Amino acid sequence: QVQLTESGGGSVQAGGSLRLTCSVSPSAVTRDNMAWFRQAPGKSRDWVGTIKPSGNSYYSDVVKGRFVISRNDGKKELYLQMSSLKPEDTAMYFCAADYRGGGWSAANFNVWGRGTQVTVSS
Repeated sequence: QVQLTESGGGSVQAGGSLRLTCSVSPSAVTRDNMAWFRQAPGKSRDWVGTIKPSGNSYYSDVVKGRFVISRNDGKKELYLQMSSLKPEDTAMYFCAADYRGGGWSAANFNVWGRGTQVTVSS
């Protein structure tokens, strides 16, 4: 059974950086599109970005230029490098896999981790 485990969250001041890691099991999942989402309290789960098996990545407009997704298939890991963090980036961050097609919305990914909290203070 596919399992995703996020780590690396924490508290940081505005302008700071964090790197999140998503550990993937089994490794075959990394040959699929994988994504990061985030969800603030009382809000919907929003797409942050996707990386394809080719390594090509795509980002939402609100994080483009500040966040970078990468993957290391040998280590079975997915990463989200976040820079120039803003208080509005505060959320629970989730990695997702088993993409079913139809666009980068949460409904189109079948497997989720439990999330890691990121808090950005001003």
